[in-house]
Amino acid sequence: MLTLTLRTNGCALSVFGQELPSSPHGCTDGSCYPATGNLLIGRAVNLSSTSTCGLNGPQQYCIVSHLQSDKCFECNSQHRFDPYHHRNSHRIENVIYLMDSNGDNTWWQSVNGVCSVSIRLNLEAEFHFTHLIMKFKTFRPAAMFIERSADFGRTWRPYRYFASNCTKTFPGIPANGLHHINDIICEERYSDIEPSTNGEVIYKVLDPAIHVKDPYSLDIQELLRITNLRINFTKLNTLGDDLLDRRFDVLQKYYYALYELVVRGSCFCYGHASECAPVPGVDARENGMIHGRCVCKHNTEGLNCERCRHFHNDLPWRPAEAENPHTCRECNCNGHSSHCHFDMAVYLATGNISGGVCDDCLHNTMGRNCEMCKPFYYQDPIKDIRDPQACVACDCDPVGSMEGGVCDSHTDLDMGMISGQCRCKANVKGTRCDDCKESYYGLSQNDPLGCQPCNCDPRGIIMMGAPCDQISGDCSCKRHVTGRYCNQCLPEYWGLSNDLAGCRPCDCDFGGAFNNRCMMESGQCDCRRHLIGRQCSEVQPGYFCAPLDYYKYEAEDPDVRPVHREHTPSHMVTWTGPGFARVKDGAGLVFTIDNIPYAMEYDIMIRYEPEVCVWTVTYQIDVKLLLKYIQMPRPFCFEPSNRYVVSIRFQRHGVTHRHLTAFILIDSLVLIPKYTELPGFQGNEPEAEQRREEMIRYMCLDSFMMTPMPALAEMCSKLICSISSIIHDGALSCQCDPQGSLSGECHKVGGECHCKPNVMGRRCDQCTPGTYGFGANGCTVCDCHSEGSLSHQCDPVTGQCQCRQGATGRQCSDCQPGQWGFPSCSPCQCNGHADICDPRNGGCRDCRDYTAGHLCERCADGFFGNPVLGSGEHCRPCPCPGNPGSDHFNAHSCYADHTSNQIICNCRQGYTGLRCDQCAPGYHGNPEQPGGQCLPCECNGNIDTNDPGSCDPRTGQCLKCLYHTDGPSCGHCQHGYYGNALAHDCRLCTCVTAGTIQSACSDGQCHCDRQTGACPCRQNVAGHNCDQCAPNHWNYGQDRGCEHCSCDPQHALGSHCNMFTGQCQCRPGFGGKQCTECEQFHWGDPRLQCRECKCHPLGSEMAQCDRSTGACECREGAAGKRCDECARGFTGDFPKCVRCHPCFHLWDDAVCQIKRDLEHIQYAAQKILESGVTTGVGDTRIKELEKKLRKVQDLISLTTNRFIVAPLHTYINTLACLLADQFEKVKKYYQESVKAEKKCNASVSGPLSPVEQSKETRAVTEDLLDASKDKFLRALAAQNKSLNELQQKAHDLDKKVCGGHSNASVNGSCPDSQCGGAGCRDDQGNRVCGGHGCNGTVSTSVAALNHARNATDDERVSVDILVSCVQLQDIASLTQDVKNQEGADPQSIEKVALQVLSITLPVNRTALDKMVMQIKDSLSNLTNIEGIVNQTSQHISKVKELLDKAKDAKSRAEGVKDAANNTKQALDVSEKAIEKARAALKEANNNLNSTRNAAVEVQHT
Repeated sequence: MLTLTLRTNGCALSVFGQELPSSPHGCTDGSCYPATGNLLIGRAVNLSSTSTCGLNGPQQYCIVSHLQSDKCFECNSQHRFDPYHHRNSHRIENVIYLMDSNGDNTWWQSVNGVCSVSIRLNLEAEFHFTHLIMKFKTFRPAAMFIERSADFGRTWRPYRYFASNCTKTFPGIPANGLHHINDIICEERYSDIEPSTNGEVIYKVLDPAIHVKDPYSLDIQELLRITNLRINFTKLNTLGDDLLDRRFDVLQKYYYALYELVVRGSCFCYGHASECAPVPGVDARENGMIHGRCVCKHNTEGLNCERCRHFHNDLPWRPAEAENPHTCRECNCNGHSSHCHFDMAVYLATGNISGGVCDDCLHNTMGRNCEMCKPFYYQDPIKDIRDPQACVACDCDPVGSMEGGVCDSHTDLDMGMISGQCRCKANVKGTRCDDCKESYYGLSQNDPLGCQPCNCDPRGIIMMGAPCDQISGDCSCKRHVTGRYCNQCLPEYWGLSNDLAGCRPCDCDFGGAFNNRCMMESGQCDCRRHLIGRQCSEVQPGYFCAPLDYYKYEAEDPDVRPVHREHTPSHMVTWTGPGFARVKDGAGLVFTIDNIPYAMEYDIMIRYEPEVCVWTVTYQIDVKLLLKYIQMPRPFCFEPSNRYVVSIRFQRHGVTHRHLTAFILIDSLVLIPKYTELPGFQGNEPEAEQRREEMIRYMCLDSFMMTPMPALAEMCSKLICSISSIIHDGALSCQCDPQGSLSGECHKVGGECHCKPNVMGRRCDQCTPGTYGFGANGCTVCDCHSEGSLSHQCDPVTGQCQCRQGATGRQCSDCQPGQWGFPSCSPCQCNGHADICDPRNGGCRDCRDYTAGHLCERCADGFFGNPVLGSGEHCRPCPCPGNPGSDHFNAHSCYADHTSNQIICNCRQGYTGLRCDQCAPGYHGNPEQPGGQCLPCECNGNIDTNDPGSCDPRTGQCLKCLYHTDGPSCGHCQHGYYGNALAHDCRLCTCVTAGTIQSACSDGQCHCDRQTGACPCRQNVAGHNCDQCAPNHWNYGQDRGCEHCSCDPQHALGSHCNMFTGQCQCRPGFGGKQCTECEQFHWGDPRLQCRECKCHPLGSEMAQCDRSTGACECREGAAGKRCDECARGFTGDFPKCVRCHPCFHLWDDAVCQIKRDLEHIQYAAQKILESGVTTGVGDTRIKELEKKLRKVQDLISLTTNRFIVAPLHTYINTLACLLADQFEKVKKYYQESVKAEKKCNASVSGPLSPVEQSKETRAVTEDLLDASKDKFLRALAAQNKSLNELQQKAHDLDKKVCGGHSNASVNGSCPDSQCGGAGCRDDQGNRVCGGHGCNGTVSTSVAALNHARNATDDERVSVDILVSCVQLQDIASLTQDVKNQEGADPQSIEKVALQVLSITLPVNRTALDKMVMQIKDSLSNLTNIEGIVNQTSQHISKVKELLDKAKDAKSRAEGVKDAANNTKQALDVSEKAIEKARAALKEANNNLNSTRNAAVEVQHT
């Protein structure tokens, strides 16, 4: 806390402000700070203002005063102020001191009438600014604000705003007080117009009212740090006359005038200096000046001690604190370097112990402290690491050793390292690493493993012992295996395996595949179109293989008479197509062939059925009756894309003339390919011969010569598919007709589709003979009438049969019009009233003249008469009462009653009367009038329709409702009934009178809702019949309804209770009707706790105790709260209590009274002790009480002698006898004890006693311990050193991998290492390794990966970085494998490391002994150290190699980052320009608002 006292006009002004704490010890043990003073002293040249009166010549100004006669003066600031020559100079430097050397006030003054004026202080360095004091000569400004810059004027930020009206002057600035130390607010207390002179403005950066928790925080340091300070006056305080009159003489008295300006602050040194010196280049040396260059302590340097001294970077630079100076520490480079830098990642990795990293290590050293030899050098075991000659060059063969000849840098037996020892590559051996291991070949420098393994595939080699040639590396392969490594199959083989031959043959289908080559892995052959399967021997669904007779040409031709054959189940189909062509003797057929797929020879075959015995074709071949085909003697070569016409003439054999009645039935012409010309059948290869033999053996070709064709053998199907695949270059599409076929699939060989009924053809695209109407349902049978049609065939489209003469119809099964009875047709008989009749039964159709009937022999309904031909009568309309077809005809028909000579009407339903002019019962209306009608009475079926009085015949109103219904339409139930009247379901109400309201009941019957039957219940009564209380209610049957249960919500199981008793269901321990009491046999306050009575059954009258006190009602002789003791006046053991002697009661009353009196006396004595005075008690009263007390004592003694002493004597005599007997026993045991004591003393104090012998043994033991102490301590020191080195190596591994160390706590957390390491885990149990600020391989990999992901705008760089990201992921995976390797050894290392890190150095021998035992136990668990070290060394080398790759990827990513940074900088410049424009716009708006406000004020005045 700083106290500043200013003397102003003889008055003292104290200003308090918060400042940084200073230490009484100077700079040695904590922070120190330079003196605070006025920063203006010595900086007059750095102080400026934007307006000063009289700079360009004398100017007049006036003052506002009623006391002075001279009110106007002259200001001439062309020269500096001089108390003798230039007293009217009022430059800005006058504010540094309040008075001149003569004691007169000096001041700065602005130009008259100027509102916007700024005072600016430019500092040569960073300073701490604490507070500001301004003392004005004139009115204080009506508005002003203070702002600062910490970057030498480049940017400015406001401190505080001041205005007489903050809301109006600075509308965007809060004016509601300071809440946080760095809030920017507006104050009004320093802007009043009063006082007119000597007014002050005081601003403190750290307001005392706001507590600062940490004065060293970045926010506070930033708030105090300034390089420039600017005070902006924005509005003059005037008396208002300037608004009315803007003349110059009016404005002469309004200006800013400042007596004194104090800018308190100090040199900004971050607590590392107690004094400051002038900044270089600043020559001012004025007394009291606060200089800007810190005289730094704590090994810091810089203008503001903002960095550590050269070579003192082992700790991070920090601002000094009160108890910690944070002194910069010198780096340790072991004499091999004089330069170092601080690395935060290293600092964090060492547990905040050391962060210095040496630069430019000399003498072939490296490392953070130049503590290691460079690669290819090792430390001489006899020299210290600080020796310039400590590192010696390695002697390793660079071809076979790792990392080009790197050797062990130092000796470490625990890690298996020997100084200078070469580390051979994985497949290399020898002292210098210059020989290959067995089963390896080709020592090479470029090979990271040194020698290459044979890499022979074990499935393809013959010998396992010597798999390859030691020089060339060629492997010895099996029969069907090839390749340098015997890992490939020979052509036409696949499936490398452990078989004897190594690979299996492809066995590709010779037709389905293009060749016999297949894929080595799967054996898949190269299939032709639409062939599938590994061997290309299967047909794709929807495709088929063409049979050998696929190219057949039907003989049926329009010019030749066809013979159609119908398909019947009883006859074998021996033809193809619809049938045969019937060819005369000597006639011929012409076949056109234009769809040849493959150029080759084809056999021409004709299929037929003979009608005569022997026929001869052109080639004089006998056509025998038993054969159904004939094959031309030689094949013919057909080629694709050509059109061939084959003409064949048929003639009987052995005759020269034609026979007019001789015919032959020709089915089709078939082309059979000569398959022996195809690939796969040609040549003498065994496979070709086998296929030809199989074609003959399985009669594959002969099967197509037979009709019908028999089922093909499986081998034939396979061979024919292969032939078809060659001819058609794959499989053919089924192309099943979607209307005629059942599916899109067809038979694998032949391609026959599955046809719908009566459909035929391979594609199911035509109707079978004798059917018609090809469509979605197949074809329909013609069904031509056998007597009326000429044949069974019909038109394939319309289905019209060929009718005989006199027959007609589609099926030729009808007579001609006017006849009936096919096939014996006769004329129709219709009594002259119709022209046509039914062709089957002769019934007349379309009878005329109002006639009807089978032969038009009767009158139609509504007419009467006799229409039979010859009767002479005709049909006339019925008068019921109007004519048929009119709106007054109410009958169905009528007839003439010849007996009564009357016309009798048959009325329609609802009508009655002789002429149907009345409504029947159950109907109403006015049928006697034209257009009138009878309608059913709308009584919902609840009347008797046969009762004439059931409803009104005119209006239809229901009069006699049935089934307990009521209403004009019998539409609802009667009163006292409910239900559905429309369904005749009205039932009696079943309301319970005890629960139904009384007004709804009468004569024992209650009314209910007519629809639902719900009864009107009393209050709190529920149920459809009002037969139960509502939930949580009881006392059913009362006039007022049911009462609420009122069960206790805490002590009851629910809010419900018994409907009749009201008893609630209570929780255990509670009872009562509403559970507000304790349950039976319990007592207490149920709101707090209920306790069990536990009344003793033998001592209590009942098990229930008093519910308030818990006291049981005891029987005679029992007492106690639970009646489990004998009562007063009784003796013995409960429950066997015996009444005392009658004399007991005589004294019991007296003793009880005395007890009560003594208790009263004790109470009075306690009151005397507490207050010292007892009301109503004096000396007389005390003497009286003492006298009575003596009487009581005498009485008690008398009573004792008389009634107690005699029994007591008897008891004492008995006790004396017992004590005598016990005394003899004690005496006996005492003598035995004395003897034992003598024996004990002899065993302890004698020369041969065990104690003496133990003493001698102890002395010998101590001598042995002293003799082995030195050896033990040396061994302990060696073990400590080994553990420290092991710890250091573990730390180094953690640093390289994770960038941290593994000081894991018991629960696995590493609070002092944010980078993690071995054994470190987070709160969720996940391993922690790497992170932000860590320089391990994991962090480097992650950082490079993030940089790569952010570089999405550059496509070429993104591709490179994507490859790097994959490599970096491998790095992270490998690093994780190094940490998480399974096996006992790494776990043992981590266990020992954690135990070592948790040990603290002991301070006494006991702790030291305990530590030794811990070390021994830990070392006993550690096994195979050498193997672990070798394995770890290999992992380190891999990590180093991957780290180099990661760094390379990082450098490329940083290039992308630089481009992004350049773009970001350009955006920042743009944003700054925008901010400046916004500020200018805001200022313009403020000026505009000020102008408007002034104009408004002028208008108001």
